[in-house]
Amino acid sequence: MSLANKLAEERRARLAAERLLELKQAELFAANRKLGNHAQKLSNEIVETRAEVAMVRGENQRVKTELGVANEKIQIAERRLWHSIETIQDGFAFFDADNRMIVANRAYLAVFEDLEEVQPGITYPRILQLLTEEGIVNIGEELPAEWRARMQDRWQQDDPKPMEIQLWNGEHVRIFDRRGPTGDIVSLALNITASVRYEEQLREARERAEAANRAKSAFLANMSHEIRTPMNGVVGMADLLTETDLDGDQRLFVDTIKNSGEALLVIINDVLDYSKIDADRLILHPETFDLEKTLHEIVMLLQPSAQAKGLTLKIDYDMQLPTRVIADPGRIRQIVTNLMGNAVKFTLNGHVHLRVSGARETETECQLCITVEDTGIGIAADKIDHVFGEFNQVEDDRNRQFEGTGLGLAITKRLVELMDGKIWVTSNEGSGSCFGFSVTLPIARGCSGQSEMLEASVQRILVMEEASDQHESSLVSQIKALGGMPIQYSDEVELTVEFLEALSLVVLDLDSENPTFDRVTNMLDKIACDTPLLLLSQSSKTPNRIEKTKVHTLQRPYTRAALFDTIASAAVPREPDKVVAKVSRTALPKVLLAEDNRTNQLVFRKMVSNMDIELAVANNGFEAVAAFETDQPDVIFMDISMPGMDGKEATARIRALEGAGPNVPIIAVTAHAMDGDREMIIEAGLTDYLTKPLRKDALIEKLTIYCPQLQLAS
Repeated sequence: MSLANKLAEERRARLAAERLLELKQAELFAANRKLGNHAQKLSNEIVETRAEVAMVRGENQRVKTELGVANEKIQIAERRLWHSIETIQDGFAFFDADNRMIVANRAYLAVFEDLEEVQPGITYPRILQLLTEEGIVNIGEELPAEWRARMQDRWQQDDPKPMEIQLWNGEHVRIFDRRGPTGDIVSLALNITASVRYEEQLREARERAEAANRAKSAFLANMSHEIRTPMNGVVGMADLLTETDLDGDQRLFVDTIKNSGEALLVIINDVLDYSKIDADRLILHPETFDLEKTLHEIVMLLQPSAQAKGLTLKIDYDMQLPTRVIADPGRIRQIVTNLMGNAVKFTLNGHVHLRVSGARETETECQLCITVEDTGIGIAADKIDHVFGEFNQVEDDRNRQFEGTGLGLAITKRLVELMDGKIWVTSNEGSGSCFGFSVTLPIARGCSGQSEMLEASVQRILVMEEASDQHESSLVSQIKALGGMPIQYSDEVELTVEFLEALSLVVLDLDSENPTFDRVTNMLDKIACDTPLLLLSQSSKTPNRIEKTKVHTLQRPYTRAALFDTIASAAVPREPDKVVAKVSRTALPKVLLAEDNRTNQLVFRKMVSNMDIELAVANNGFEAVAAFETDQPDVIFMDISMPGMDGKEATARIRALEGAGPNVPIIAVTAHAMDGDREMIIEAGLTDYLTKPLRKDALIEKLTIYCPQLQLAS
């Protein structure tokens, strides 16, 4: 090989070695760079790991600290809770699902005294067994096994009801058990001995209060009887004196005695009613009655006192409303009488208007609104909220002439509320007041408002009355409701003979002082028309200056039944009255009065002195029974309170003597007027009931009812 070749070959080898070295250096550099990157990554991971380790160590330390604090708080809470449970006087225990005691406080364990067995771990059935075996619980006459079985059954319920047990020392414990969702039971035993003793004291206090209330009621009843007995003589004799010939002064004295006696009776009744209401002893006695008739009776009773003051009493009963309802008629009468009486008392001039309105709520019930409007002195605004209070009056120094107990409106309000009604008052001082109340009452069966209608031949009726601002007057509405065809006229020049002869009746509702009154009546007389004339006036007497023969008078206020009867009898020609032959009788009705009070005997004799009866008097129950056996009276008036044998015992003996035969009517005449007295007397066998002071009209009514022959003889 030549040198040149060798040099070339060496040069090629050196170049190859250099290229290989460069390649290896490049690889080494890449490896170093990769290793450096990896080392940097590892370094970063080491730093992060160290930070995480430090954080974990800090968190671990914080958790340990918080756990320590929480554990300390739990221990404190548990200690406080247990201290609280131990402090309470009531027993507390906790049982697991296997009925084993987990824990119990000292109050719970104290019941078992020194029984070391009663501690956590004991079962509930064993506790029941110890309660009966050791005599800790008083189970009465019940067998121990039955008592434990009953208690175990209660324990097994999902929601055991609280129960009361009595311990051997007389203490009372009420047990409350509550089962948890896992079957655990919390048992709480409350010592209710103080409550039981307090309830016993309340019961004894209630019994004493009821005894005192009964004593008060008995006292009121006795006082009522004792007061009414002499008042019977005062009012009865005064009533009889008014029927004798008296001069002016004597009549004034008698009227004063009578009015004072009746005022005293009103006060007695108010006190008795209020005491019964205050003690919740007043009971309503609903029955079927005619409300419209009752209200008219009240107005008629107040008519004399109203006329004496120159007042006009008006009544407006909605013709669309039924008249027969079911309620306590005595209490309805008392309510309306109180309101009407106050209106008349506090009204010096003008009128008192009683208005009945309302609507049917159902076929069997109607809501009634009864208002009393007056033109009296009114009520001051600062007193209107107190008029229904006890012993409150609207009087001041200006009007102290009005008397009263101040109980009337309080009783009225309580009576209305007892009927589930509402009462109210509106007033303007000096211009009058309006008292009203509303009640919902059942409608009497078969009552549909107006049951009778005028016949077709008497429907054309001419109505002449005072000018009215109303489109249709109340009188016209009433006649329409009765089936009539009223024709309303106010100008008498339109009257002709032909027109009047086509009418069935002319109704004249004009004040006798009205000039039209004389002109109309004179014209009717002048044309000699046979059409009857019906006068509506405050008096039942026909004015003397009216010459027309066919004149009928109806006194205001009147009921729809009275209006119907009067129109029917006046407008329809009737046959001449038939003479009713009197029934002859061989003996007078025998009436026996059993009364121990001489004054009351005298009052009774004077009241029946004008009647065709044979009166016998018995001074006590023994004489009454003897008189019944010997004389066989037709009717007996029996006093209830008599010495030796009272009226109820005498009645019982008379009923025993009668046997199954016809019973003689025995009417109680008594001063007993408390609630329930009537029922008690009727249950004793008496037929009917009259209260003292005895009223002549009430006595005559009973005589005519129970002595029918007396009606024919009178």
